[in-house]
Amino acid sequence: MGESEHPQEPKLNRSLGRLALTWYGVGAIVGGGFYALVGKVVGLAGLYAPVAYLTAASIAFLRALSFGELASRYPFSAGESYYVQEAFARRWLSTLTGWLVISTGVVSAATLARAFAGFGRELGIFAWDDAGVIVAIVVAMGLVAAAGIGESAALVGAITVVEVGGLVWILFVAGGSLGQLPERLPELIPSASAADWSGIFSGAFLCFYGFVGFEDMVNLAEEVRRPKRNVPKAILLALGLTAALYIAVTLAAILTLPQDRLEASDAPLSELLTGSGSRFAMTVIAMLAGVNGALVQIVMASRIVYGMAERGQSPAVFARINGRTQTPLEATAVCSALVLVLALWFPLVTLAEVTSAILLGVFALVNLALWKIKGQTAPPPGSVNHPRAVPLAGFLFSAALLALRAA
Repeated sequence: MGESEHPQEPKLNRSLGRLALTWYGVGAIVGGGFYALVGKVVGLAGLYAPVAYLTAASIAFLRALSFGELASRYPFSAGESYYVQEAFARRWLSTLTGWLVISTGVVSAATLARAFAGFGRELGIFAWDDAGVIVAIVVAMGLVAAAGIGESAALVGAITVVEVGGLVWILFVAGGSLGQLPERLPELIPSASAADWSGIFSGAFLCFYGFVGFEDMVNLAEEVRRPKRNVPKAILLALGLTAALYIAVTLAAILTLPQDRLEASDAPLSELLTGSGSRFAMTVIAMLAGVNGALVQIVMASRIVYGMAERGQSPAVFARINGRTQTPLEATAVCSALVLVLALWFPLVTLAEVTSAILLGVFALVNLALWKIKGQTAPPPGSVNHPRAVPLAGFLFSAALLALRAA
């Protein structure tokens, strides 16, 4: 029989290079969560908010090393689920892990959709109520995600230029306050007291959500060229740039404005800018950040649903790839629908805290999985290989932060 009688099944489009993936990762991390929640972190940690962000970034760096190595060893969609299966050979556990990560994706996207509506309400730019705005933005992002990975990455990249530019703009405008840093540094260094560190860890738990996103990059491994090298390097580049921006902007914020003003605002970073035009522009940038994050999470969740369906861990209908768009349309549709339901029913901070809690548990498990894998098998040729202490430290820190929050 001719080849035309047995057409090849459509596959995901392997079109992303290292720079494109890095910028996609920056867009995945620098989302509406930071713009919307930095004031809440200041409310919990006070002047120690930069320490809270540094704490969260340190834990994120450990898990970035682990995720990079795992993606290098196993460059497949549904990464976390695959890693857990390779380590523990427990189908129920890998399936549960996959659905937990999917849940974080849809909850995170719902968080960002709500943040988008909240920013719009503050500006008074929509004629609809929050529910109407949420429906419109989730449907629009679902359609972009369905159109193709090239289209999704292009939109994410374009918005990322704007949102990173917004943070740099804040540093330029409020950067004069950073000149106070040498004289005010003693105020920003926490003591060894339980009260100081309780606030820092509470803030770190919440701002941990601001570092959600780089792990989404591993679930695009089947759409990346030379994934064994490009995915780990892109993860570290994206995380490093984001952490530096977060800490610098948070320092500028607490050195410029009173804590209660930052905590009370729905658009806290806009408070750093003088003039209604500047504040309006910054709030619009924050809205775009929410759009970006929601799109990235929908893409990520749909790829995990697809990857699990490929291995029989979710309904087979979700394993279909559309021949024209080269995307899993059914998986994208169901993830978008779940985002919509959650965004309409739950408040912003609740969604962010739920996302952080689930992710910390998943990250602890994934780090433990890599620790076990490294004790069982040698790394494949050409893959990244870190010391075995790295995933162990990632597991311990993630588990400790989760336990402290639950206490």
